[in-house]
Amino acid sequence: MSVIGSLIFCTDCGNLLRESTGDANATLHCGICGTRNKDTVPQTIVSESKPSAFPSALRAKLSSVQTLSAADRNTEAITQHTCNRCGRTEMFFSAVQLRSADEGSTIFLRCVCGYKTNVGF
Repeated sequence: MSVIGSLIFCTDCGNLLRESTGDANATLHCGICGTRNKDTVPQTIVSESKPSAFPSALRAKLSSVQTLSAADRNTEAITQHTCNRCGRTEMFFSAVQLRSADEGSTIFLRCVCGYKTNVGF
């Protein structure tokens, strides 16, 4: 019988055996090959490590307070849509989930002239 952590395997076929009874005199019967394996109390090894043991560029960027600039909050993209006020053919758009999750997002359009509208799909 082989023991890896708390898992016990049959020495003949490698089948995973049922859990240990904790009795060193007991035998565990393999349901695949029929081999009787001596029960041994599995040894559990616990290891701990500190986060500093594995440096990470991503972890270094994380903090409990994050400061966002105005550029970070800008989620607008450009689309080919004609402005009703000035006739410009490109407008900025952003999608916002205002209703429940099973309904579509609301699309807001903004032109450089200051005109704003929303589009319902």
